[in-house]
Amino acid sequence: MLNNLINIKKKKISKKRLGRGIGSGKGKTSGRGHKGQKSRSGVSIKGFEGGQMPLYRRLPKRGFTSIFRKNFNAFNLIQIQSLIDKKKISSKDEISTDFLLKKRIIKKKLNGIKILGKGEIKTKLIINAEKASKNAIKKIEKSGGTINLIKQTKKKNNKDIIDDKKKDIKDKNKIKE
Repeated sequence: MLNNLINIKKKKISKKRLGRGIGSGKGKTSGRGHKGQKSRSGVSIKGFEGGQMPLYRRLPKRGFTSIFRKNFNAFNLIQIQSLIDKKKISSKDEISTDFLLKKRIIKKKLNGIKILGKGEIKTKLIINAEKASKNAIKKIEKSGGTINLIKQTKKKNNKDIIDDKKKDIKDKNKIKE
């Protein structure tokens, strides 16, 4: 019933016919004024404020991405236990970044592996990791396993390399004398 009703007022209003002669009232420039970029079709200048400094440039920049950020392959204890249950890892294996890469458990080395404490571990394990949470260390030691935290070596910059070369030259000169 409702779908058959028609709005009679709307039906009487016809569409404006633009550009049909001066006598129509919307002829010649078709209500767009005279010339200029905005009178042309297909023009939209988003963010342009007539030469005034746009809003997106007036507002301050926020935040940054640190170039010193380190990414780790994070592993929860529950994940390690599931790998042991699926027999992808045996309890005799020494778990390290290289071992996990070789077994294709992780795809990239990144900055090493980080062990997190979610879940429980039932078997003795030897884990060599770059980082580990306190909770994870407690749980691994409680199960009888050990976790060795590996210190990351810093990459030498040019200044350090030059200093090392100078020390080597001094040492050689002392040996000759």
